[in-house]
Amino acid sequence: MAFRLKLVPDNTKIDFFRWQWATFGASIAAMVLSLVIVAVMGLNFGIDFRGGTTIRTEAQQPVDVGAYRAALAPLDLGDVVITEVFDPAFRADQNVATIRLSASEGEASTNSETLTRVQSALTAVDPSLIFASVETVGPKVSGELVWSAILAVGLASLGIMIYIWLRFEWQFALGTIMSSLHDVVVTVGIFSLFQFRFDLTTVAALLTILGYSVNDTVVVFDRLRENLRKYKTMPLRDVMNISVNETLSRTVMTVMTTAIALVALLIFGGDVLRGFVSAILFGVLLGTYSSVFMAKNLVLWIGINREPKVKSKAGTTFADIDA
Repeated sequence: MAFRLKLVPDNTKIDFFRWQWATFGASIAAMVLSLVIVAVMGLNFGIDFRGGTTIRTEAQQPVDVGAYRAALAPLDLGDVVITEVFDPAFRADQNVATIRLSASEGEASTNSETLTRVQSALTAVDPSLIFASVETVGPKVSGELVWSAILAVGLASLGIMIYIWLRFEWQFALGTIMSSLHDVVVTVGIFSLFQFRFDLTTVAALLTILGYSVNDTVVVFDRLRENLRKYKTMPLRDVMNISVNETLSRTVMTVMTTAIALVALLIFGGDVLRGFVSAILFGVLLGTYSSVFMAKNLVLWIGINREPKVKSKAGTTFADIDA
């Protein structure tokens, strides 16, 4: 007998507007709190955005962060961050650490003389130390990368809004873009609160979150559009509840399978993928929440014209295009 996993019962009749003020209020509060946290605590920019040098070391002896820091203190290097790296894929005798040196003022990057002094000081602590990699980014390049990242997220949001407007109605576009921005802003706030490293891979993750969140919301809106034709006189709120219930099984199954893959990557993917995977995992969970509790609420409050459409040059002309 075939076994079929069913995470959501058939024919659910959940009233997703029952706690609409609590859920919508929590979403707005989370966005405001995230912006405040970012303004107060800032982001832990990676080497891509700050400029400077990252040195990756490997040793047979366990990493002694205190000894490393004491050895580098007399060198007057400015901002130095030493982090021990843990990874299940490492060998038993593979002890890895990353040392981040901020770029000196007026210099494009950490110069070779400084790097030699750093290596000598650390080798004195542990002669078995190997310098596996050295990555350097200048302050000018990092500043350009910050603006490029902001521009990428902004253009992606604008493109999504235009697409949803052509695909549905402008009210749907506004609901989609607000829920997507909610996911991105709260994810950035989480990164600021826990001071996770924020680098170019994190920006790539934020763009991925935008795409995932829009996809989740479009599934709900697509079913809503079908049901608006089917239930022409039913109140909009009830049609929305029916649409979310009908797509709930698909939504839960998608987020569960995606989360399982991401958790596996988070555990076994290593330190290089950790920031990227963490951002996507937060974004996927937030995207599911916002598609169910936020996007449609905005459309309900704005309201939509349910009168039969007449052909015009407005955006609604394209609303019946199947993509």
